[in-house]
Amino acid sequence: MGLVSEAYSREKLQDIVGYVGVGHVRNATYGTQSIENCQPFVLNFKGGVISISHNGNLVNSAELKDELESEGRIFTTALDAEIIGLLLVKELLKLGPADAIKAVMRRLIGSYALAIMINGDLYAVRDTIGNKPICYGEIEGGYAVVSESVALDAINGTLVRDLKPGEIMVFKKTGEMECLQTVSGDFAAHCVFEYIYLARPDSIIDGQLVYAARERIGKQLALEHPSDAEIVSPVPDSGIAAAIGYSRESGIKYLEGLMKNRYIGRTFILPHQEMREMAVRLKMNTINENLRDKSVVLVDDSVVRGTTSRRIVDMIKKAGAREVHLRVASPPIIAPCYLGIDMPTRAELIATHKTMEGICAAVNADTIGYLSADGLVKAVGIDKNRLCMGCATELYPVPVPGEKCYHDKQSKMADFVYGGKKDE
Repeated sequence: MGLVSEAYSREKLQDIVGYVGVGHVRNATYGTQSIENCQPFVLNFKGGVISISHNGNLVNSAELKDELESEGRIFTTALDAEIIGLLLVKELLKLGPADAIKAVMRRLIGSYALAIMINGDLYAVRDTIGNKPICYGEIEGGYAVVSESVALDAINGTLVRDLKPGEIMVFKKTGEMECLQTVSGDFAAHCVFEYIYLARPDSIIDGQLVYAARERIGKQLALEHPSDAEIVSPVPDSGIAAAIGYSRESGIKYLEGLMKNRYIGRTFILPHQEMREMAVRLKMNTINENLRDKSVVLVDDSVVRGTTSRRIVDMIKKAGAREVHLRVASPPIIAPCYLGIDMPTRAELIATHKTMEGICAAVNADTIGYLSADGLVKAVGIDKNRLCMGCATELYPVPVPGEKCYHDKQSKMADFVYGGKKDE
């Protein structure tokens, strides 16, 4: 539990020996903050040992868990990784590892990027819609599979490429590597929120440098919602690249009005509102001289609940800003995410139940402007049919009970799970 630097000292790392390993850095969502839910999840079974790290979220986890419990399986965690592991064990008793993973993939609905170690061989897996990022690269003496390319940079690795949707990559203990494609690859639903907020700006995801995408987002935002303010200021850090793009497109001077405390983590993923509000106070401080008597364009990556935005706008006005024009580098977030981002319910999403004027008043801004969905797609530079924007459109790439699914193939894939049928 805790930061990586707290969990693993230099001495502990030096004691680790071997030729293959699996690790996972996980942010805990509400109700799952316990050592049992740390990953990787390890299973000992008749055929050996499995270790699984999973990034994402299974939409049909409840159905799969109920099925396994009906067979007498006992769960020790709240992880989807445990469900995947138990399904995999069943298949490994009948099939080889690669075929067993393929069989499990046919049962999973949702998002998953997986690193699986089976008896000393490493298997990297990307879900059939490519929702979660995962790539591989070459390092001295071998290979590494990571969720973001910057992790390769940190270990002097070289990015080779992203895994394709539905791809399994096998790294054998003998040094051989094999690529297995399980779907045609004609459909993808990459998570657009990676480009808006989640990924590090210096990451390359599905061929796109995240920083460049965010700068283009800012330029598009300036075209859609211009302002005659005197300065453009970001909400650091995730709003910086977009604010630079806004400044360059609009010609308005870029000047930081907020300074971030580098020792505070992300407030968006904290489980309680009280914790988020305290973190905002600790996380940012105003640069009063840059703000006093100024009309400010404040660029933020997104507005989810609105409470954090209100605090930041109030801070800037208290620092002496004459006006605050909030510009949001994403469309209004009007629906939950079912694929791995800890979004709140519709009742908590400010854009679900307020008009634009109501949101503007709630966050205490003088004006507000959101990037359009079409503008976001244009700026990211990926075909809209290959992006998941469910949080902004209420249309999901996989079938979610009570929600609309825009892809017939995925709906049919769910029939055997929700209907209790076996896959042919």
